[in-house]
Amino acid sequence: MEKLADDLRPEQHGSLREVFSYIAAEHGARDGYSCLGKTMSYGEVDELASRFASYLINETDLSPGDHIAIQLPNLLQFPVAMLGAIKAGLVIVNTNPLYTATEMEHQFVDSEVKGIVILNSFCHKLEEVIAKTQIETVIVTSLGDLQSPLKGQLLNFVARYVRRMVPSYSLPSAVEFSTCVAYATPLDEGTINYGGGDDVAVILYTGGTTGFAKGAMLSHNNLIANMMQLRSRCLLVIEDKIETLAAPLPLYHSYAFLLHGLAMPFAGNHNILIPNPRDIDSVIKTFKDYPISGLVGINTLYLAMLKHQDFQSINFSRIRFCGAGGMPMSTSVAQEWLNVTGCEIYEGYGLTECSPVVSVNLPGEVRIGTVGRLVPETEIRVVNEGGEDVEPGERGEAWVRGPQVMLGYWQQEEATREAITPDGWFKTGDYVEMTDDGFITVVDRKKDMILVSGFNVFPNEVEDWVNQHPEILESAVIGVPDERMGEKIKLFVVCSENAPDEEAIIAHCKSGLTPYKIPREIEYATDLPKSNVGKIIRRELRP
Repeated sequence: MEKLADDLRPEQHGSLREVFSYIAAEHGARDGYSCLGKTMSYGEVDELASRFASYLINETDLSPGDHIAIQLPNLLQFPVAMLGAIKAGLVIVNTNPLYTATEMEHQFVDSEVKGIVILNSFCHKLEEVIAKTQIETVIVTSLGDLQSPLKGQLLNFVARYVRRMVPSYSLPSAVEFSTCVAYATPLDEGTINYGGGDDVAVILYTGGTTGFAKGAMLSHNNLIANMMQLRSRCLLVIEDKIETLAAPLPLYHSYAFLLHGLAMPFAGNHNILIPNPRDIDSVIKTFKDYPISGLVGINTLYLAMLKHQDFQSINFSRIRFCGAGGMPMSTSVAQEWLNVTGCEIYEGYGLTECSPVVSVNLPGEVRIGTVGRLVPETEIRVVNEGGEDVEPGERGEAWVRGPQVMLGYWQQEEATREAITPDGWFKTGDYVEMTDDGFITVVDRKKDMILVSGFNVFPNEVEDWVNQHPEILESAVIGVPDERMGEKIKLFVVCSENAPDEEAIIAHCKSGLTPYKIPREIEYATDLPKSNVGKIIRRELRP
């Protein structure tokens, strides 16, 4: 097992607060984050975060150890809210801004959040469910917050009245984010229990085979260790204090959270936040407006950029690092990207439960089709159904052990015991092959999971919602290959005599599911294959 270098030892920092104190002291004057044309230094982020934390401590009922949700796209408000929560000793619960009200309710109730920082575009959904949660502190931000006054007003006007991005809502007790970051009372750091070590720092939600997502509890130690493990690889291609990295992956996603929330700030590098990576025009414009030297994306993003009419006009000489994860890279896309840009894509492997990085390809050693070799201080076993190690080159389930493996699932003791062995091996449920020299290929994923544009979709969750339609008797969901999205969702339905048409089924899905969970194909069936005990056998539905 490879060891971390002495200068990368994670125990040098006992908490995330200490990490960010180092960042402010070492890189305070450096550009930290840019978004929508506005740039903030790490020192400015730290100052606003201290004001935000002081407001939380002095003006709300939140106490150190309480949980606070952050439901924001990639805006300057995100790092301020994240760091402010850490300074206030709160546990962060990252929340997908695309969630429907139903999904929000589950996560907020399950994670027991008492506060939330939310973009006003999503407040109408929060209004639907807040009475069923423990949320008492609601902090609302607008698109133009933290921009210059004139530009901020323009952005907010366009968002509300031109693009109709802000549906009406009523949250009488909500406080404006701008009020919080203008709070003048200094933060009394000596009175706050910040937590650290093996205390829970962040809860990130991941899919589960039983339906709704589970909350992976990541400690301060987990995240700091994985930051250093990733840093050991980044240092081979990314230099400190000079790089400018695009951030198209949403910061609530585990990899982007680690890379742009911790690793790049620790390195003193500049992060360009992209609020909507599906707007490829804006992504291309980012590469033209800034001296971008790297990014981490998924296969669908790389493919969309390659197909954009203005892609060839980018100055590729500045690009030195391109990473990929979240879904398998297409060999043809990786090769075309290399041909056009001259930069290899370093594909890696990770899981939310592992903070998330487990392995990554290295410069000069990229093997397309693999996810590289383990990061330092990480072990892997490839085992058969009996839990016995298989020979190199044979397929088996990956079990991972290392300092980045989560504490467990929030309030899911049985699921935690099933996932983590007594001696610390995390059973990934992913099936891999590994060569004699340690290169890992992911050949299959958790039995029924569908990976749509890098997002985990579990059939039970979709089926549960579909089956609530009064004319649908039962359903089954599988993933089928799709060049653009990696996989797309195919839905099989058994209906009553008054079968709804496809448009009605899609409309029902849209009312309760995030867009990437909406089926793209629907097939009507008179029956579904079942086991002797009546369980639907999805594998028999696959092509």
